[in-house]
Amino acid sequence: MTPGTVLHGVPVVPGVRFAPVIRPGRLPALGDLDPGGAIAEADRDAEADRFRAAAATVAERLRERSAHASGAASEVLAATATLAQDRAWLGAAEKRIADGMPAVRATAAAVTQFVDLFTQVGGLMAERVTDLKDIRDRVVAELSGLPEPGVPMPADPSILCAEDLAPADTAGLDPARIVGLATTLGGPTSHTAIIARQLGIPCVVAVGGLGGVGVGTEVLIDGTLGTVTVSPDPAEAAVAVEAADAAAAAMAGWTGPGSTSDGHAVSILANVQDGPAARAARATPAEGVGLFRTELCFLNRDTEPTVDEQAVIYGEVLEAFDGCKVVIRTLDAGSDKPLRFVGHPDEANPALGVRGIRAAEANPALLDNQLDAIAAAAARTGNVPWVMAPMIATPDEARRFAERVRQRSLVPGVMIEVPAAALLADHILEHVEFLSIGTNDLAQYAMAADRMSADLATLTDPWQPGVIALVAHAARAGTVSGKPVGVCGEAAADPLLACVLTGLGVTSLSAAAAAVTGVGAKLSSVSLHQCREAAEAVLAAASAVEARAAALGVLG
Repeated sequence: MTPGTVLHGVPVVPGVRFAPVIRPGRLPALGDLDPGGAIAEADRDAEADRFRAAAATVAERLRERSAHASGAASEVLAATATLAQDRAWLGAAEKRIADGMPAVRATAAAVTQFVDLFTQVGGLMAERVTDLKDIRDRVVAELSGLPEPGVPMPADPSILCAEDLAPADTAGLDPARIVGLATTLGGPTSHTAIIARQLGIPCVVAVGGLGGVGVGTEVLIDGTLGTVTVSPDPAEAAVAVEAADAAAAAMAGWTGPGSTSDGHAVSILANVQDGPAARAARATPAEGVGLFRTELCFLNRDTEPTVDEQAVIYGEVLEAFDGCKVVIRTLDAGSDKPLRFVGHPDEANPALGVRGIRAAEANPALLDNQLDAIAAAAARTGNVPWVMAPMIATPDEARRFAERVRQRSLVPGVMIEVPAAALLADHILEHVEFLSIGTNDLAQYAMAADRMSADLATLTDPWQPGVIALVAHAARAGTVSGKPVGVCGEAAADPLLACVLTGLGVTSLSAAAAAVTGVGAKLSSVSLHQCREAAEAVLAAASAVEARAAALGVLG
């Protein structure tokens, strides 16, 4: 590739780095590991036992990693561990072994069967394809006595380039050694993007032509512009990195609270998943928790956790932010996060099916138990949280949820992820005390674009004017009613977009803990008038590229 070639993708995590490329290690070709032939009938039970043991070992390793991780990393590792023990694909492999197929070949064939199925279904089910392939490779490696495939540990700082990354690989990245991340596939709300943002690693996804960049090639990655420059002039690259580091250092001194340069208050909050993540976020200038994802205590469970078990987990987060605002989202189960004990129906399009509040309403005791646990944690800690439901689509759903929350003396709100809810935000606010906009799903549903599709990554970019227009509509409803409207999707982690959201009337911004300082610092450097001017310019844009450029023109 010609030196100086600039490859373009979708920016995810800001920052500029210059380093050589590394790529994930891969297994030998499966054909080279397959012993060939058929397993003798007398040996088939033993071969099935060997397969089950390998799958169990892989799942246990993933669970161990999940236990030592926090936040989004812990969630995706736990979800991948659950998938590694999923009876559907395990049963498909065992059936093939019972028919005489060696375990390595049976593993590959069973995974291929479900990869094809998930790809045809599309939506969030297609998101599991990378996870399944990763599990396949780990099980095959275990069966073959080989080291686990994955990301190498470089001796020197490097930029990781890959077609795509499995959650298990992304969650294990060391930001001191992997200083930049670029992928051919994935979108701005993929697992890779979310974890890169949590780790603070400059990241660009959906990069065209990245496959032609070889290992060892020096590249300059710009997570703000969304570019990867191949073999740039080293002196020019060093200047770009130095300038970016200087800007980052200037922002690092921000200590809060959140406000524009002329004193307009905007709460800067953190997204957390558990107690350890909340305690880590407390070390930042975050003023509270804008999104506490409660799925973690439900994943990898064959039975529903008890009220007491849940209350302990919720209490850890409330204690970490004692006296501060904490917004708890009720269980967001279904679609790409199925729970064994809920009994999810088989659906042609799970992303549009029984998930979030719909799954809870189909299992009333599940939501009641969770609300009881939240109330118990509030009583024990003395910190009364705000509680919101995911996937609300109608005012009546909001009303029914709010009644159950108020019965426990908690503060009710809802997520705005469905376009219909954004359009009816004024009516929904008649029943609840606040709204929180989840831009990840809102973009996916508004643009009819799978957030995991590299081909559609530009559509799921939160800078899309259509998505911004829905956010603006919901924010205006909050202004009129005098009730707060926050953003807790990944859009809130983009410092430039955070200023635009403020200009639209958003009252709080909740992002990964690693992004809190950058967002707060950028907001403190501009006036409310500039934020509003940038918001108007973005709403007038015809594309995400134009919208980002328009905001840069106003906010610098």
